[in-house]
Amino acid sequence: MSGGGTETPVGCEAAPGGGGGGGGKKKDSLGFTASPAHLIIRDLGEIHSRLLDHRPVIQGETRYFVKEFEEKRGLREMRVLENLKNMIHETNEHTLPTCRATMQDSLTQVLQRLQAATDTVCRLQQREQERKKIHSDLLIAREKQHVTQWEDFMTEQRSKQAEVDEEHRKAVEKLRAQYAEMERGLARLSAF
Repeated sequence: MSGGGTETPVGCEAAPGGGGGGGGKKKDSLGFTASPAHLIIRDLGEIHSRLLDHRPVIQGETRYFVKEFEEKRGLREMRVLENLKNMIHETNEHTLPTCRATMQDSLTQVLQRLQAATDTVCRLQQREQERKKIHSDLLIAREKQHVTQWEDFMTEQRSKQAEVDEEHRKAVEKLRAQYAEMERGLARLSAF
């Protein structure tokens, strides 16, 4: 496999006027008369170059492909950029103002609804606070009532305890007096 072009074997070069040069022989492209062996070798070189040496064909195809690719790509990119430019212009001129106006209208409505919801929440929160205050006041009143009832109960228990203690003291005194009387009676009886 050789470089490019046709190859001529080293030993087959035709010398001017050499190799039985008769007048009826054809001359090759260099002006030499060609012998049949030389013609065969030249044909073999051409066949070899066409069958086995594909570099010139591949280079040509590669150049063609690159040229076509760059042209198509350049046009495609120009179309893409033009489409993007048109989309941006359309967006800036039509879509953006429409969106802005719609947003302003919707935003006003949303703000009104938000204000109404905030007012409702404030009223509910105020009611809840009032309800909690009433509930806590009620709990405080009940606690005070329970404390008062407990104090009354404890005062009553102390007075009952004092009464029971007084009755117990009187019963103890009565029993002491009775036992003292019985002891005196026993002492008188034992003196007899």
